[in-house]
Amino acid sequence: MFSHILVPTDGSDQAMHAAQMGIELARSLGARIYAFHVLAPLAAVAYFSDVIQHAEDSYVDRAITRAQQRLAEIEDMANKVGVTCHGGYAFDRRPYVAIVGAAKKEHCDLIVMSTHGYTTLDRMLLGSETNRVLGCCDIPVLVCH
Repeated sequence: MFSHILVPTDGSDQAMHAAQMGIELARSLGARIYAFHVLAPLAAVAYFSDVIQHAEDSYVDRAITRAQQRLAEIEDMANKVGVTCHGGYAFDRRPYVAIVGAAKKEHCDLIVMSTHGYTTLDRMLLGSETNRVLGCCDIPVLVCH
């Protein structure tokens, strides 16, 4: 049925719950997991400020470290139940585009992701990354709430 499942994460409790659901599904299907984290790029002015100051602990380094920690958590969860898992991250101002792009690049056949429980009005006015993924993706998406 499904053999390669993308699990996007932002490190939130909801995302970790969806990761657990994706891992359990992968275990039952004999599938593997691709954990993915999208990082917001630093605005150009702030980036050049980091470069000029030669900050040892720059925004980019801190963001990558956080992403790697979050991905390692999911990999540990998967390894504990015998599911093959690897992960990656990308910088993008539009997380939904990066998620769909990663799913296609990694040849994933299912995306398992969370929703943060917006009300109908919030969803209509603000949207959500989950809704945006659903709106532009031709890969099945399992939404965990």
